[in-house]
Amino acid sequence: MTSLNRTSSPGAPTIESISAITLATHDMSRAVRFYRWLGFQMLYGGEEADFTSFKVGDGYLNLIAQPPERRWSWWGRIILHVSDVDALYERAIALGLQPEAPPRDAEWGERFFHLSDPDGHELSFAKRLGRRS
Repeated sequence: MTSLNRTSSPGAPTIESISAITLATHDMSRAVRFYRWLGFQMLYGGEEADFTSFKVGDGYLNLIAQPPERRWSWWGRIILHVSDVDALYERAIALGLQPEAPPRDAEWGERFFHLSDPDGHELSFAKRLGRRS
């Protein structure tokens, strides 16, 4: 792998904001009730869903159901908005990193790709697409 000890080059894509944090749960019903009790506004999903999303300011707190046999092999995901998803993906490849898959357009209106950091924490780099109809 190429050395990561260099500063950002001019014209490189920039990280603009944290869009969402996704946390794994073994009990979606309990987790959803907890966040709703605290006053979080649920946008999608619910107690019986595999994925639930709450609005938090300009971002989101997501919950993803993890089967009981997977005892925290996956903690969650940080979703970061970037200026150029494809350019950042190409930069990651050039650095010898191994994203999960190439960028793709998602039905929720973002273009994204996932990459794990050296400790296994999943990062998702995304950019909002044009308005959905």
